Amino acid sequence: MTHAIALDRFYISFWIPTAVLCAALAIKLPTIIRLWRDPLLRAVGGLLLLACAVFVFVAPSTIAWTNRVTGVPNISAPWCYSLLTAFAGSCLLLIIAWRNGLSERSPATRRAMRWVIGAYTGVIAALWILFFLADADVERLRDLDTYYANTPFMREEILLYLLAHCVAVLITSRLIWNWVRTDGLDAWLRSGLACLGVGYGLNLVFDAFKLTAVVARWTGHDLDWLSTNAAPPVACLSAILVAAGFILPHAGQFLHDRWRVRAAYRALRPLYVLMRTVQGSGIPFAVRATPELRLIRRETYIRDVLLALSRHIDEDGIRRAHAAALDLGHPPERARALAAAVGIQDAVARKNRAPDDGSTTRPDTTDLLQEIGAVSRALRTPDDVAAVRARAAAPHEPDPQAPAAESSVPAHETETVHRHVHHRRD
Repeated sequence: MTHAIALDRFYISFWIPTAVLCAALAIKLPTIIRLWRDPLLRAVGGLLLLACAVFVFVAPSTIAWTNRVTGVPNISAPWCYSLLTAFAGSCLLLIIAWRNGLSERSPATRRAMRWVIGAYTGVIAALWILFFLADADVERLRDLDTYYANTPFMREEILLYLLAHCVAVLITSRLIWNWVRTDGLDAWLRSGLACLGVGYGLNLVFDAFKLTAVVARWTGHDLDWLSTNAAPPVACLSAILVAAGFILPHAGQFLHDRWRVRAAYRALRPLYVLMRTVQGSGIPFAVRATPELRLIRRETYIRDVLLALSRHIDEDGIRRAHAAALDLGHPPERARALAAAVGIQDAVARKNRAPDDGSTTRPDTTDLLQEIGAVSRALRTPDDVAAVRARAAAPHEPDPQAPAAESSVPAHETETVHRHVHHRRD
């Protein structure tokens, strides 16, 4: 009794996991509708819908309503047991299909799936037959498993649904954890699978509590609190983790992609601001534009202005700036970005001084147009850009600490060249 009172404080409403499962279904639903032909997505949607139904119908208020509407005491028992059994079998089917892929199923995988479908369909049919053979006229809303633990046919029904659920959850959990340990998984998928693994592990705890309480009744002991007070919170927590396991791969990848797009958009701002000084006007603001569309429009704007600015770009100046950046110790990629930033700033200055210089030559800007992100990030460090410009403008002075480069020209040929130059000066 003490245990029951303590566990009542940790009661989790059945409607909480129902809400979480409905949220998972709502997140998945647009993708399921858009890719309806994908059988795996349909299976995920069906599984989440089945999980929602389980927690809706196992709530004590719904149990009482179902019994009252049908006029059959405890008719909710085989109905809830059937939903729970179908959910367990569906989880097992989904993990088998999800891991192996429906398009690449081996004969062994197809046999396993047929066996699961046949076995769990038979279990559900047996649950209904046993119920109608049993004498269960006293309505029990929360403790039916232990109350009827010694009743003929109800005893077999309770044991059957618990064993069927336990076997499915045990195999599913084993498959998930084996999958988690494989290499090459996406981080979000691995996190989702870990949540599923923990959720299904808690299902095993649920089954253990229920079976322990039922077996205790068989032996004349009273551990009903394990079934009535301990098992339901475990089941609710398990459902929340299972829902999170299905949400994480989809929602996590969505949020990651959205963050990446916004980060790329913000990274282009310095170069975009610089290009506005050339064009004079920016991109019109659109309230309903998606982040992806805004990024594309900013990239397009920058590239269009750079193409118009290309005839003012000094390729020799960019090469000198690149050498200067390397001399300053910047890595090659960073040096190219800094050199390009110097070249673009100088081109903007030339255009502002002489908008129509009459030049018809246009340097190759293919690499520049492809590296606008790196160039824009370089513009975020004006001190580095200024240092590269100053180094490129200064006359080249060898580093006194650098070792003298060995000439590939023989010494006597070098001396001859010096004499020839000296003679011509005279």
